[in-house]
Amino acid sequence: MSFAWPTLLLVLLCVPLLVLLYLRLQQRRRKFAAQYGSLGVVRNAVGSGPGVRRHVPAMIFLTGITLLLISMARPQATVSVPRIEGTVILTFDVSGSMSADDLKPTRMEASKAAALDFVDKQPSSVLIGVVAFSDGGISVQAPTENRDETIATIERLVPRRGTSVGNGILVALNTIAVSAGDPPILTTTSMSDGQAPTAVPAPQGWYTSAVIVLLTDGENNQSPDPLAATDLAADLGVRIYTVGIGSAAGATITVEGFTVHSQLNEPMLQYIADTTGGEYYNAGNAEDLRRIYNDLEPKLSIKREEMEITSILAGISFLVILIGGAVSLLWFGHIP
Repeated sequence: MSFAWPTLLLVLLCVPLLVLLYLRLQQRRRKFAAQYGSLGVVRNAVGSGPGVRRHVPAMIFLTGITLLLISMARPQATVSVPRIEGTVILTFDVSGSMSADDLKPTRMEASKAAALDFVDKQPSSVLIGVVAFSDGGISVQAPTENRDETIATIERLVPRRGTSVGNGILVALNTIAVSAGDPPILTTTSMSDGQAPTAVPAPQGWYTSAVIVLLTDGENNQSPDPLAATDLAADLGVRIYTVGIGSAAGATITVEGFTVHSQLNEPMLQYIADTTGGEYYNAGNAEDLRRIYNDLEPKLSIKREEMEITSILAGISFLVILIGGAVSLLWFGHIP
């Protein structure tokens, strides 16, 4: 347990003073009883009943007051809070082809606009992470419920170099596994040079409460094979929703001094979505992205959170004081 205002714990020094005051009053009562002991009414007034029992109400009162003083320091405790949540990894293609302008103003800006609209429509129980990939996957931001962080990350994305859709999917899967408390599924080198993916020895989860939203034009010119990464996602229960950024006609762009024609590869994006149980969208219908949440299978998880328990402790202290008063009234007919 921690305290927001720990210096106020110094008021607990009053507790020993209250104990001394109580003992002093008891001593005065005993002297008074000894002096006027022949009067029965005096014996009743000083509590001549069972010796220990007459101190019980005062002990209960003292406990209640102590709890009340502790609550003044604003205690905080780490508690396990159950919550229903899902995870979405926005996976962005930031390759050079995303600078094409067949979607206005560019493919990159169109994908960011679609993603920002999607983020804005998600409930707070959905954790959103961001992965960017070009010729290699880069985990940009771990899943979080902080929408401002997610939006700032998306707005910083800019086109880079080549395209490796497989690495983008792979890093997204690793991000999901690590967020769930599992070890990384595999490394980026384990799928290079056309090798089939090999999972790590540790057992992995079944991540049905997580999805990947893949925003790309679908053009792939780097290892690993995106279809092998797709099969791995399907094996782990992660659905991939693909968002086609670009047009079938394509556009001509200049990349590192070379002029190339880039166009949307819809067949591959449809295959990725179909294989994993997701769905394919065209960026022209980006508003339909909100339907992705309806396909999530949220899970009940237990999160440890720091919570202030001032009101709880104060409420308990008042209850204890009331119990002390009730006991005193019941046994002795008065409140000490």
